[in-house]
Amino acid sequence: MFQSQITHLSALQKTAKMLLNHFPEERIFAFYGAMGAGKTTFIKAICHELGSNDYVTSPTFALINEYTTANGSVIYHFDFYRIKKIEEAFDLGYEDYIYSGNYCFIEWPEMIEQLLPEGIVEVRIKEGDNGIRLVEAQKV
Repeated sequence: MFQSQITHLSALQKTAKMLLNHFPEERIFAFYGAMGAGKTTFIKAICHELGSNDYVTSPTFALINEYTTANGSVIYHFDFYRIKKIEEAFDLGYEDYIYSGNYCFIEWPEMIEQLLPEGIVEVRIKEGDNGIRLVEAQKV
């Protein structure tokens, strides 16, 4: 299990690097946390660590954003907060993305959990006092 405490925004990039190093072969990461816990901010740091200079934002309305890295790799960033029915994930063609072999970062995965394959990394971000965040991750 991976654990890291983020006490200041300056530690975000280091934690992103540590998470990627802890799960070097994994490509699907499901991010759990309350609204405002910092899921998008953490995904932005991970994308930067992977070499993307794209503007990373939550794909709340688009459901998916695509970013590229300096070496041409593709990163997919999902936000399933607004889906009402599981069929919406099928309409999006989620399988093409999830099984592409590219990095997939999923916010609000609880909306599509039954569609996620085994062996993903669950990342849980918990808010503490004074803006401190606890990041815990494990392969499930």
